[in-house]
Amino acid sequence: MTLSFIILAIVIVAIIWVVGVFNGLVVLKNRAKEAWADIDVQLKRRYDLIPNLVETVKGYAAHERELFEKVTQARANAMGASGVQAKADAENMLSSTLKSLFAVSEAYPELKASVNFLELQKELTDTEDKIQAARRFYNTNVRDLNIKIESFPANMIASSFGFRQMELFQTANEAEREPVKVNF
Repeated sequence: MTLSFIILAIVIVAIIWVVGVFNGLVVLKNRAKEAWADIDVQLKRRYDLIPNLVETVKGYAAHERELFEKVTQARANAMGASGVQAKADAENMLSSTLKSLFAVSEAYPELKASVNFLELQKELTDTEDKIQAARRFYNTNVRDLNIKIESFPANMIASSFGFRQMELFQTANEAEREPVKVNF
């Protein structure tokens, strides 16, 4: 009787442990998904600002047609990208084209004094800050999930139930690690 009670207690503790580890993995996975959704929200806000910014700059620098097309194409590519790495690459390209747009605007003092341009600049700066915060939040949650998936003995439960590591949202090179400069 005592031996069967001990075996039963061990089985119950093992089941409780598996359920606890499984539930912990589910929580971490859902936090990472929520963090990715936060990035999407901020990127959508950024995408919505870009056409207004392009139109404002166009009014002062109409002969920069090629640059406007590059910004528009980069925006379209970023909006259509799926997957963490593809999204990161597309966002890096968009940031690069926005840097070019702001560099061109330096040559137009009337543009820099435009109330509409200044408001868009403020909004874009705020959005860029929120994107950085959302990326950090996402990467923190992905890091926690990946550590749990790799750690023994949780890795046995993770592999048994099909939990997979997620990718961090990273920039491709040092030049792209710089934030978009919107300060005039």
